[in-house]
Amino acid sequence: MLQAALSTPWVVGARTLTPGLLGCAVAGTAAAFLAERSGVPIMLIALLLGMALNFLSGPGLCQPGIDFTARQVLRVGIALLGLRISLAQVAALGWGPVGLVIVCVALTIAVSMMVARMMGFESIFGLLTGGATAICGASAALALAAALPAHPTKDRATLFTVIGVSTLSTVAMLAYPLLSRALGLDDRAAGIFLGASIHDVAQVVGAGYSVSNEAGDVAILVKLMRVAMLLPVIVFTAMLTRARGAAAGGERPPLLPWFAVAFAALVAINSTGWVPHAVQVAGNDVSRWCLIASITALGMKTHLKELAAVGFKPVALMLGETLFLAVLALLLLRAIA
Repeated sequence: MLQAALSTPWVVGARTLTPGLLGCAVAGTAAAFLAERSGVPIMLIALLLGMALNFLSGPGLCQPGIDFTARQVLRVGIALLGLRISLAQVAALGWGPVGLVIVCVALTIAVSMMVARMMGFESIFGLLTGGATAICGASAALALAAALPAHPTKDRATLFTVIGVSTLSTVAMLAYPLLSRALGLDDRAAGIFLGASIHDVAQVVGAGYSVSNEAGDVAILVKLMRVAMLLPVIVFTAMLTRARGAAAGGERPPLLPWFAVAFAALVAINSTGWVPHAVQVAGNDVSRWCLIASITALGMKTHLKELAAVGFKPVALMLGETLFLAVLALLLLRAIA
């Protein structure tokens, strides 16, 4: 009986995935330890640690678990981001900041796709980098990549985007509070600017509260509105993928990936006010660890020489996207002031 139980598909599958899952978990934990003590973005450290351990992704015991972490664990982490957002938070911003966020996200992505084509890239690459810049940094890059079709260069493009957006977000965290003071922005306006222009949530928190408590609170609300834009952008990405698949005669993926549906459902449930704070905190923690593990797995699947081959043009594209978003946010901020 024991022999039969150990031979069931579920147990066999768990045994197959366990080595890779453990490897990603250990590397992710090490990344968290180093990030806490160095101040470097955790996603960037997790990515670099994963790349240092890329020999684990070759044929062997760890490969199935690493592949599972890079795909399915990632999707669970994205879905749980919905517990960060409620409709009440969005309403608390007022129509001015909400409109500013929508315009910033839409224009940044649209311009990124056009400029990417002009620079000789696929417009999808502009969607990936522009979405990461406009929405929520590394988390958005991973979410959009999950909605894109399989492609030989997708992992490399995703990793480059995560590295670029994490680095630029750290620079913005240090530079933008100084810029807001130089421009004479009050605390509320500074919070709106910081929340609308810095890529990653952690860097928004650091920048906002370095100005004042009020600026930090406003910055977080604006940033969460940008995170909420993840759902419509994923839907747009899925629609674009379906259209391209149909035009090429290939398989059309579902209009709404399951993790996008789960994300929307969790936002709706969280908006009821019935979710205990402890559950929200636990969900956010699980989401964070899922994303850390998945970016570690993605790093394990990539070689340094592949990233070294990207050249200067992708760097210029992401730097341009970052500057465009900051200038646009400032211009719109003046308009709604």
